[in-house]
This record gives sequence, structure tokens and C-alpha cells, in this order.
Amino acid sequence: MHNVTQRRGIRQFVKFGIVGATGLVVNFVITHGIQKGSPNFPWAGDFAIGFMAGGVSNWYLNRVWTFRSSANAAVESLQFLTVSAISLGVGEIFYWWRPFGNHFSFTWAAATGAGIFVNFFLNKYWTFKNAA
Repeated sequence: MHNVTQRRGIRQFVKFGIVGATGLVVNFVITHGIQKGSPNFPWAGDFAIGFMAGGVSNWYLNRVWTFRSSANAAVESLQFLTVSAISLGVGEIFYWWRPFGNHFSFTWAAATGAGIFVNFFLNKYWTFKNAA
């Protein structure tokens, strides 16, 4: 029986999670920084800016570490951006819906969590499908 950590997909998902955690920190700091500095700025706008900033670091780290891709970087970056936009759309639903009322941080957590699995599977099987 194979050790769970030897399974490529599981190992990639764990790495994807670690990379995602770094992007999560970038997202959190930027989103909350904008909200604290400009409290009248729309929540959905705060989230979009933070989300995309975290996404830039995630793309690079996933390309070189998680999936170890050597495919065309321009194509992969556009695909990653498309997947990020889809995930952002899923997250934005939470900001418009506000399932936690006016509790910004809970809404942020729900919006961020909403796209994790979609993000991983679309990136694994589309963006980085040709990676080693």
C-alpha cells in the first residue's frame, strides 16, 4: 500500500494548500488594509484587489513548486488568471449575499474558502495539465 504522501495528486494538493496559504496572507493583509484605510470603499472591491494580488504570487509558486511546469508561461498565466477570475466570481457572490451580515472577516473567510477546490482542480487539470 502506498503512503498517502507518495501519491502525486495528494502531494500537489498539499503544496497547493501551502502556496494558497501564502496567497491568503497577501489577500488578507491587502483586503483588510484597504478596508481599514478606506472604510467606504466597496467590500467587493477590497476583496477583488486583495484576491488578485494573492493570485499573482500563487501563480508563480504553483508554476515552479507545486506543479513544476515548464510549459509556455504566457499561456499558463492567462489560464491561471481565467481560473482566478472564476474563483473570484464565486467569492464575490458571498460579498453581495453577505451570509454573515456586516461581519467583514467572516464574509472574507467564506468567500475565500468557496473557491479552493474549484481553483485547485481547474488549475491541476487545465492550467498545469502538461506539468511533470
